[in-house]
Amino acid sequence: MLKQDTQSEKVDQDGVQIDEGSAENPVENQTEQDVSEQSEEKAAETDGKADKPLTPEEKIAELEAQLAETRDQLLRKAADFENFRKRMNQEKQNAIEFANQTLLLDIIPVIDDFERAIQSGEKAADLNTFIEGVKMIEKRLTSQLESKWGLKRFNSAGEPFDPNKHEALMMDKSPDVTEAVVQEDLVRGYLLKDRVIRPAKVKVLMPEAAPQAAASAASE
Repeated sequence: MLKQDTQSEKVDQDGVQIDEGSAENPVENQTEQDVSEQSEEKAAETDGKADKPLTPEEKIAELEAQLAETRDQLLRKAADFENFRKRMNQEKQNAIEFANQTLLLDIIPVIDDFERAIQSGEKAADLNTFIEGVKMIEKRLTSQLESKWGLKRFNSAGEPFDPNKHEALMMDKSPDVTEAVVQEDLVRGYLLKDRVIRPAKVKVLMPEAAPQAAASAASE
């Protein structure tokens, strides 16, 4: 009788055949099954908590937390806006206070010229030289103000009287005019970029009333 060396199956003590190819460690199988069951239980618990409605106390606590967060954000925004407002006011104040800085820097050299002219005039024997020096300074100042800043003097003599440009300080009658005409500039006016910023103070010639018109006015 031949020995069965190539058998793949074995018989246990009770006579039950065991397949060696399908035999596995029962402890490992049990451990993996337990871990899988525990994971499923935890997932089920988590889903149950997520689906579970909040109690009134929990809702109140959640709303209070949201309210506190919103209040904190509003306070931060209010503080940022206040800082922005203060900064804008300071910049506006600085702009107002130093708006004429460039103009004043243009005038300062003219003041220096006047000081030098006065010092020279005190030592000079010729008055005409002093007068010519002052005229040159005045011309330099007016030219600079007109070319750089748009400030221009205007002449009014011979023009029709315009209350928007002229201020009558004196009046006289003349038979040579038919309407009010500026006879003389007493103080010249100034324009800033075609806008009258100071009316000229003038002497005005008024037309004389015709004798017939005067008589008609007297009879009325």
